[in-house]
Amino acid sequence: MKGFQDLTVYKEAFRLAMQIFELSKEFPKEEKYSLTDQIRRSSRSVCSNIAEAFRKRQYPKQFVNKLSDSDAESSETLVWLDFALSCKYISTEVHKELVKKNSEIGKMLGAMIKYPDKFIIKKNAK
Repeated sequence: MKGFQDLTVYKEAFRLAMQIFELSKEFPKEEKYSLTDQIRRSSRSVCSNIAEAFRKRQYPKQFVNKLSDSDAESSETLVWLDFALSCKYISTEVHKELVKKNSEIGKMLGAMIKYPDKFIIKKNAK
C-alpha cells in the first residue's frame, strides 16, 4: 500500500464527493452558503479524514479516532442528502443511489475501525 489514495474507501469517498459537487451545482443560488456549502464540505471531509487517519497509522487510537471522524462526516452527508431530497433538489432515484454509495463507504470505514490492525504500522516493521 503506497498511500491513502490507494485505499478503496478513499477512492469511493472521493468519487461520491465529486458526484455530490457536480449535482450541487444545480442547487438554487440561495442555498450557496447553506445546503450547497454544507454537503460539499461534509462529503469532502470524509476523504480528508481518511487521509489524516492514514498518516496516523503508527498510533492506533488516533488512527481509529480519525476514521471515526470520517464516519461521522459520512453520516452528516446523509443528512444533507435527505434535505436535498425533501427540498426537491435531487430525485428519489438519485437520492437512493447516493445513499447506497454513502452506506458502502460507511461499511468500509466501519470495517477499518473494527479491524485497524490490517492498517496499523507495526513498531518493529522496517
